[in-house]
Amino acid sequence: MLNAITKIFGSSNDRKVKSLMQRVQQRINPLEAEISKLSDAALAAKTAEFKQKLENGAKLDDILDEAFAVVREASKRALGQRHYDVQLVGGMVLNSGSIAEMRTGEGKTLVATAPVYLNALEGKGAHVVTVNDYLARRDASWMGQVYGFLGLSTGIIVPDLRDSERRAAYNCDITYATNNELGFDYLRDNLKYSLDEMAQRGHHFAIVDEVDSILVDEARTPLIISGPTDDRSDFYRKVDELIYLLDKSDYEHDEKQRTAVFTEQGSEHIEELLVQHGLLQGSLYEVANTSTVHHVNQALKAHVLFQRDKDYIVKDGEVILIDEFTGRMMTGRRLSEGLHQAIEAKEGADIQPENQTLASITFQNYFRLYSKLAGMTGTAQTEAAEFESIYGLSVVEIPTNRPVQRIDDNDLVFQTEDAKHRAIVRDIEETHAKGQPILVGTASIEKSEVISELLKKKKIPHNVLNARYHEQEAEIIADAGVPGAVTIATNMAGRGTDIQLGGNFEMRLAKKQREREAAWGREMTHEEIEKLKSEIVPEIEKAKQKALDLGGLYVLGTERHESRRIDNQLRGRTGRQGDPGRSRFYLSTEDDLLRIFGGDKFKNLMSSMNIPEDEPIEERMMNKAMEIAQKRVEARNFDIRKNLLKYDDVINDQRKQIFEERKEFMRDDDVEETIAFMREEVIEDLCARFMPPKLLPEQWNGDGLHEAVKSGLGVDLPLKEWISEEGVDDNDIKKRIIEAAEKLWAEKVAVIGADQARDVEKQVLLQTIDAKWREHLVTVDHLRSVIHLRGYGQRDPLIEYKTEGFTLFETMREELRNDVVSILQNLQIMQRPPQEVSPGLIEGADISQFGEGFINPSDIKASHPRPDTDLDEMGDDADDLVPSPMGDMPRSWLNTPRNADCPCGSGKKFKHCHGKIA
Repeated sequence: MLNAITKIFGSSNDRKVKSLMQRVQQRINPLEAEISKLSDAALAAKTAEFKQKLENGAKLDDILDEAFAVVREASKRALGQRHYDVQLVGGMVLNSGSIAEMRTGEGKTLVATAPVYLNALEGKGAHVVTVNDYLARRDASWMGQVYGFLGLSTGIIVPDLRDSERRAAYNCDITYATNNELGFDYLRDNLKYSLDEMAQRGHHFAIVDEVDSILVDEARTPLIISGPTDDRSDFYRKVDELIYLLDKSDYEHDEKQRTAVFTEQGSEHIEELLVQHGLLQGSLYEVANTSTVHHVNQALKAHVLFQRDKDYIVKDGEVILIDEFTGRMMTGRRLSEGLHQAIEAKEGADIQPENQTLASITFQNYFRLYSKLAGMTGTAQTEAAEFESIYGLSVVEIPTNRPVQRIDDNDLVFQTEDAKHRAIVRDIEETHAKGQPILVGTASIEKSEVISELLKKKKIPHNVLNARYHEQEAEIIADAGVPGAVTIATNMAGRGTDIQLGGNFEMRLAKKQREREAAWGREMTHEEIEKLKSEIVPEIEKAKQKALDLGGLYVLGTERHESRRIDNQLRGRTGRQGDPGRSRFYLSTEDDLLRIFGGDKFKNLMSSMNIPEDEPIEERMMNKAMEIAQKRVEARNFDIRKNLLKYDDVINDQRKQIFEERKEFMRDDDVEETIAFMREEVIEDLCARFMPPKLLPEQWNGDGLHEAVKSGLGVDLPLKEWISEEGVDDNDIKKRIIEAAEKLWAEKVAVIGADQARDVEKQVLLQTIDAKWREHLVTVDHLRSVIHLRGYGQRDPLIEYKTEGFTLFETMREELRNDVVSILQNLQIMQRPPQEVSPGLIEGADISQFGEGFINPSDIKASHPRPDTDLDEMGDDADDLVPSPMGDMPRSWLNTPRNADCPCGSGKKFKHCHGKIA
């Protein structure tokens, strides 16, 4: 019944696309003739006109039709590319804050220009998020021509930029960046001590390219900024040696759940080994040995769950993780809680120290900061429920500009992996002999190299694209559509770069130009480049026609992935823009997915039917069975991500509160009122603890109150005498303590000056927040690792986590108040002549004693780059330097007013640069 209704009226997706298409054809297209008559200057002037309309109260939708028409015309003039109608439909979907699902080769990069331009007109910044640095650079340079033509600026965020360069990029109208850089910049900004030093200016509008990869695949791993702890490399190596002494019966390995745990026998065995090697004293279950047990468990996981060349590679003595969904190296990413160190010990690599978390956030919670979020990809429908549930993003499938001609053959299922490999090589050999280009998709580096070795034996030339050859990615993919090309790619490692039949013109031109310039020893002239272009175009057209005649690109999958999206992405590499194409997957009952999810049933079925080893099953029922297995895995993975997010939401609410308060304190000229309020709260708590209202005065703890006030507030008061005074109640004593504490601080302010005192208050407050927040993150991590045990007591671990997390947060805030007040009240002031007042006069400003592993932000290069000052330019002052958090400075600089520009030339105020409080 439902299918019949859908056939008559169309699906909700069809109706939405039809409505948008009508808007393009009836409202945007009619503007093209008039706009095309405008001069370049008049077309660019439209930007100022649109901005004025928005300032006068117009909404984005009011100017959408004309703005899209203007972008289309600008693209024709700047790039020679005109948006198709379906691309403008995709642009409207993105502008509405939804996900546009568009097939590979439909020009998603160009689609984004219209909604990005429209939203950038509001002047709050528009971000375009890509999956890697290459695409960020390429798209910013390429599409930046359109924005620049219309008078908007384009910035790019890639690794190794200075803070000033990052601020400039974020202040552009449009900013291209990778998801990692955006997240880390957000965390780094919340470790800064001045609003002027922060890079990002808000989260207004973002379009996420390859949205499924970023918001689903990578969402399981949080971004973490951390600082090093003690070096324990010898300990990791000793523990690693013990794993080799275990028997298989000492642990249980569940491949489906990806777990490895010791059996009861194994626990006894490892305990004996630890004692024998001097790594354990007492029982394995004693509280003092918790850390040792944890690292033993991590070492077991490193050996059983993590495989070299699948989960990671070892390159130049460094263990580098591999993204299981794209096959790319995740340089800089490390597993937490000692697991990465355990893998390094296993591989004999240099063991890096464990890190203490300074700040962290998940991609889910970072991208939910944006007022409007949109995304685009070729494969989103399979995860539509997750996008809607977590991000509130609906998925709209955009029709292709031309009908799809790709043929998707049924899967071939073999009994053994060897039989499958033989069939794959035969198929590649026959197809290659015809000259048809082939893309071979594998699930791991190991599998790609197995296929490569088999092809080498048959002397079939081919390229291998995996994490080992990450740098040549774009170049290899550029030639993958050339007739006769055989390309082996791991998990769609070439995502983001289209495979064009006949070859990629831009890449071919750049390569030939480099070769000729190297041979000639000079740069080519404009005329020579144009001549080279005229040589390359016919070559590519001829090669493209040959590939088309042979049936287009043949995509051959060597096994199914856990996620249907990854398989669809592989298939989507062929049949772009109406080109012919073909795809087929080869499977065996020994493949991981089939083996873990019912492989024995398939194997027994094939054996019972007496099917020869080299003869495959090719039935639609097998495709259906595989789809069911994949759906189960996807549902399980979604539940895992959703559950992780529920736990992370608890700490995320706290994170937002702390970060917002921190920003508010930086925004304030002074925090004197906040400090005074904290001081009163601390005194209120002390009085309530030692002078409970329900007890009589003679029952109050005068000695305890005296010691607490003396140590915490720095004042020695006759509290026992006050308590014994007739007619004095707890409110009177509280007022006297507040007056004494305020008087003490006022005396310190009088010595160091009001301006300096306000800076001291702010610096101490911010640094203490950071120290306590780091301690809180560690405590919450520990809580999270054990909270599941509450389930054995018939209590919901999530509810328990929320309750405990709230209690810990409130405790942290109380300790924060106590520490801030105690530090300020106990500052030791050294009086010096006025001309020698310097940041060093406050001896007690270092709060490292209050937070284990405290890292002063002035020591972090990314937060406070040291100005490059030439000592020769300092003249006679060079030999008379005084220490400063920003590097030694001439003594003459000490007379610089606090609010004046710093003499070093950094552009900052003196109080935020060399005059900063240590």
